[in-house]
Amino acid sequence: MAVMDAEPATTRPAGLITRLRGKLTGGSSEASLTRRLAGTIFIIRLISAGLAYLSQVLLARWMGTSDYGIYVYVWTWVLLLGSMMDFGISASAQKIIPEYRASGNHALLRGFLSGSRWLVFAVSTLVSLALAGIVRLLSPWIDPAEELPLYIGCMTLPAFVVANTQDGIARSHDWMQLGLMPQFIIRQALIIGITAGAFLLGYHLGAVAAMVASLGAVWIAMAGQMVVLNRRLADHIAAGAKAYDISGWLAISLPILLVEGFYLLLSYTDVLVLQQFRPSDEVGVYFAVVKTLALVSFIHYAMSATTAHRFAEYNASGDRARLSAYVAHAIVWTFWPSLAATIALLALGKPLLWLFGPQFVVGYDIMFVAAVGLVVRAAIGPVERLLNMLGQQKICALAYALAFVMNLVLCIALVPRFGGHGAAAATSISLTFETVLLFWIVRQRLGLHVLAFGK
Repeated sequence: MAVMDAEPATTRPAGLITRLRGKLTGGSSEASLTRRLAGTIFIIRLISAGLAYLSQVLLARWMGTSDYGIYVYVWTWVLLLGSMMDFGISASAQKIIPEYRASGNHALLRGFLSGSRWLVFAVSTLVSLALAGIVRLLSPWIDPAEELPLYIGCMTLPAFVVANTQDGIARSHDWMQLGLMPQFIIRQALIIGITAGAFLLGYHLGAVAAMVASLGAVWIAMAGQMVVLNRRLADHIAAGAKAYDISGWLAISLPILLVEGFYLLLSYTDVLVLQQFRPSDEVGVYFAVVKTLALVSFIHYAMSATTAHRFAEYNASGDRARLSAYVAHAIVWTFWPSLAATIALLALGKPLLWLFGPQFVVGYDIMFVAAVGLVVRAAIGPVERLLNMLGQQKICALAYALAFVMNLVLCIALVPRFGGHGAAAATSISLTFETVLLFWIVRQRLGLHVLAFGK
């Protein structure tokens, strides 16, 4: 008998729209639930991508390539640092919460649900103040046009970090819409609304104004998410005593933070290095290419967000057969949709880039180079989540660290001469290396086949 209604790793989704609709909505098993939840996440990210794309197109046209490049540079720092300043708790919540529920330790569960958010808020506020001090000290060497946007970015970080933590808590309860919509839809809609209002009122829409709009959007979306999440948790978990195992949380979270941190460094190194060696307008063009290809990574994200806490549950119950089938299912439903999305985006690349402005079409060739790494990485699905949930965080972090170092070295070597093409090549090579390494680690440590094809 089949352990779950997942197709074998060699099965390709066929009949595209009809079959995909049936797969996402049919069945009642874990695999069907996963597809529905992943489909929900993907739809949210797809709408978010549309809003983000619209906001980036509008900002690029309203601000010009130079101011847009500065905004992209500062916002990249916010994304990078904000995603690392929660100690990895947003990811480890998907391991900690299921384990507390399984053991019936409700006091620790209640303590984690409230204490984790206060912890990350307090520390991220202190770190943000320190970062603002660093900007002040380095101001003689910082482009004056970048200084004020960087201060505003520091003010954005605490709310960004809390929102990430609340996202992890919500996903651990399968509340995907609550976890993702505030960050990926409401926040983007607010950025568009605030900047459009400023533009229509005649304000100069430069990097400072765009960062102020982003600051307001992040704080408003986080506060609204917190109100709704607290109400749901109150209905879901009975009131009672709270216990706090901060050292235990950090023991699980910090190795995951290393994984997440090196992954983020790997993801943003190209933009950050490009800013150091090339003009801001080139950074803006490259970022437009990255945003255009974002749909591919959304598929990987959707499956990762849906499966992580179930990897932990199946491993805790000792159900090896179900875990193996579930992993194979997750990989298949990451790779083939990613491949299809990549082909579609490359076919429509020029008109999509033209939306940013005619000058952005020069980045079309870069899309093909950047797409290689994304497709290769999709071939093993969300295995980094699998390793994190099964206690292999340290070896996973080492793999990401090696890939990051490779990417950094390659970017420094290639970007000064080849610009965006060099940044894309460095990232694709590094992602390919990371994929091979993760495949080998899972094979050796867990004895699982984690490739979308073959056995």
